[in-house]
Amino acid sequence: MLSVVIATHESERVLVRTLAALVSGAAAGMVRDVLIADAGSNDETATVADMAGCRLMVSSAPLAARLRAAAATARTQWLMFLRPGTAPDVTWIGEAARFIEDAERTGQSGVRAAVFRPDALLSATGPALIEALVLLKAALGGRAKPDQGLLISRTLYERLGGHRDAAADCEADLLRRLGRRRTVMLRAGITVTTI
Repeated sequence: MLSVVIATHESERVLVRTLAALVSGAAAGMVRDVLIADAGSNDETATVADMAGCRLMVSSAPLAARLRAAAATARTQWLMFLRPGTAPDVTWIGEAARFIEDAERTGQSGVRAAVFRPDALLSATGPALIEALVLLKAALGGRAKPDQGLLISRTLYERLGGHRDAAADCEADLLRRLGRRRTVMLRAGITVTTI
């Protein structure tokens, strides 16, 4: 149903966490393939990707070019971009499936994309409070961040021009061009690990 694209560079440790979060999606038939767009890591990133059954694409090209190249080889019409170290919570499969099914049923697949709800404060506060704060921030003009992942149809990705080389942060630039009106925040959360 979807292809996952992860750009890596010396990401061996954090990549394991992200791939582990995708296992249940692969078992459920939600994840068709995982593409690792690596910048030529010297650590064991390639080994981790190989052991997990991912397709590894190694290139010294800039991040935007690597992400576009990986997206171009994806086997599905839906792309999920994740940063290494991010892990969607266990509810992500149902949430993503519903979003995709609704978008396709209503003809919105080339119009809307989705991001995961950030879970940064979840351990310190209750789920209801964090969800209310996140919704308030979105209503007041907060933009999605690359750490929230991105679920987007190939059609919309290509219409937007994909990740652009000229942007200082090509992932944030894509989210900015997508805009708040076309971005749905899924109820499934995502956590970020940097170590």
